[in-house]
Amino acid sequence: MIGDQVAAVLGGAVAGVTALGTGAGGAGTYRVALLAGGNVFVKATGGQDPGFLASEAAGLRWLREAEGVLVPEVLGVSDSLLVTTWIAPGRATRQGAEEFGRQLATLHARGAQSFGAPWPGYIGALPLDNAEEEDWPGFYARRRVLPYLRAAVDRGAVDKQGAGVIERVCDRIEALSGPAELPARIHGDLWAGNIHWDTRGRAWLIDPAAHGGHRETDLAMTALFEPPHLETVVAAYDEVYPLDEDWRERIALHQLHPLLVHAVLFGSSYGVQAVAAARQYL
Repeated sequence: MIGDQVAAVLGGAVAGVTALGTGAGGAGTYRVALLAGGNVFVKATGGQDPGFLASEAAGLRWLREAEGVLVPEVLGVSDSLLVTTWIAPGRATRQGAEEFGRQLATLHARGAQSFGAPWPGYIGALPLDNAEEEDWPGFYARRRVLPYLRAAVDRGAVDKQGAGVIERVCDRIEALSGPAELPARIHGDLWAGNIHWDTRGRAWLIDPAAHGGHRETDLAMTALFEPPHLETVVAAYDEVYPLDEDWRERIALHQLHPLLVHAVLFGSSYGVQAVAAARQYL
């Protein structure tokens, strides 16, 4: 079934299919060998909105065109399949982490036309409001924090008192957000699992929730779910695109969004962490 679908998308015969497990949003992932030679990586939806894969394809292409970091090439996409180049997995090295830090800084510096993106977004299987705005603090509160706070409250993952704490932080977001920044071209979901290390120890970006955002958001996500050699990554990044001296004080602010997403998906333990992160700013 998967082989036939891949053949239809690529217009070439398939020699074999190997199931790899479950990827972002519950999608099935596969290594598919082509009859003409070589392998491709395939993600197949597990009943998600058809726009889920189209959004990921748009994000991969947008990140790749910036030529800042290594990003798999989108070879084909349909309502049910996303096909990209196969990157054989390896292990992180300190040299690769240093290179990745420089590349990530270059990617962010390429910029974006606004905060948001011209395509509908997803983070995991959850819709992500990419409506474009010119102001990051308002964009972050309205498009990234408050929608997932409401969903977390509805799910019972954040109580009303905790929700009030996060809402008060959103009310103060202008004062808390630090120096104004131009929109950066960000991955948007940059936890360790979305940094794929190849056999040469190089880092590739996968499974993006790409949009124009604040560059500290990507770095805060790495701090929440750390990749190998994180401090090496950050030091190399700072050499290329120096960070504000107080950026670490805002890490928890930028983590409110992913913590609330996790609260919606996985429950109240992440809701507790989100409220604790917010309390630091009151």
